[in-house]
Amino acid sequence: MNTVDFLVRKNRIGDTEMRETPDAPLQSGQIRLRVDKFALTSNNITYAAFGEAMNYWSFYPADSGWGRIPVWGFGTVFESRCPDVLVGESFYGYYPMSSCVVLQPVRSSPGGFFDGAEHRAALHAVYNSYTRCSTDPFYTPQTEDVQALLRPLFITSWLIDDFMADNHFFGASESTAGLMLLSSASSKTAYGTAFQLAKRAGIDVVGLTSAANLEFCRSLGCYHRLFTYDRLDQIAADTSCVYIDFAGNAKLRRAIHTRFANLKYSSSIGGTHVEQLGGARDLPGPRATLFFAPAQIKKRNTEWGADNLGQRLLLSWQSFVGKVCDPKEPWLVVMEHNGPDAVRRAYAEVLGGRGDPRVGHMLSLAPNTPA
Repeated sequence: MNTVDFLVRKNRIGDTEMRETPDAPLQSGQIRLRVDKFALTSNNITYAAFGEAMNYWSFYPADSGWGRIPVWGFGTVFESRCPDVLVGESFYGYYPMSSCVVLQPVRSSPGGFFDGAEHRAALHAVYNSYTRCSTDPFYTPQTEDVQALLRPLFITSWLIDDFMADNHFFGASESTAGLMLLSSASSKTAYGTAFQLAKRAGIDVVGLTSAANLEFCRSLGCYHRLFTYDRLDQIAADTSCVYIDFAGNAKLRRAIHTRFANLKYSSSIGGTHVEQLGGARDLPGPRATLFFAPAQIKKRNTEWGADNLGQRLLLSWQSFVGKVCDPKEPWLVVMEHNGPDAVRRAYAEVLGGRGDPRVGHMLSLAPNTPA
């Protein structure tokens, strides 16, 4: 059997290639999973854009100059030389954009396992963990796609909200004019963050978006106010605020740092505007600081314990999914893309920032995957 990999050029992530290679025999302790389906969002584009700086290319190494973007999704074991993991079992986790993958389970438990491959030993445990669907409290068969699309993004959103509260909103909430200013307001991580922040007393959640996405953002109902990017002048320049940057647009970041004299903190989350990343140096006001979700997870694991943290996340997730999947006004509509050509097209669309923000893309390179 052969494995199909979707590769991108590390220094020019618009260049892509499909590569098919024969499967090598498994070594003792290894398993081979069919990657049944995976989500592709702007978050994965961020993985590629920050691949070197944040070690995202290290999870699934490829030939020199090329990378395999990690994605969140579901896989089914079809070959096993590990007694703790059985053929036919399904796992949620961090996969490559490939038709199948070889993992080396260690620290197996009823909940799942960690990949013990040597090249992943120094990488963060959050990304090396694979959750057994049959015991996962987050999992339901009818919400598989929503879980792949939104669970990792929502956990990041939840952690951003928690990080801000943990730091007392950097003093912005001490003013009646204090606000959280979110760029790329139509992106899934941004509106997950807004959903959480809107529950906080005394916080004004303000979204920035394009004119094309303004009505979609209004329909979400989680922003107190919304402005298009060319309307920053409608927000008072002396406003005490925090900037949460989901766009990575250097020109916008500089405009915000220049306009708001009481900017308390500038948090860089990702890059939906890949072509305009950078420009974080020599800015007026506070230094733009990259948010690293695993650090906040580690902090809360230490302070609260893993079970307490997991329960808090689960309750918040269930509340969020209830809103996202409301049949009367759903926030998300799933679109499936099966096969190499469909995956190429979907990647180009997400990379280009095109399409309906209400659509979530589920992809598969696995053979015989039901549509």
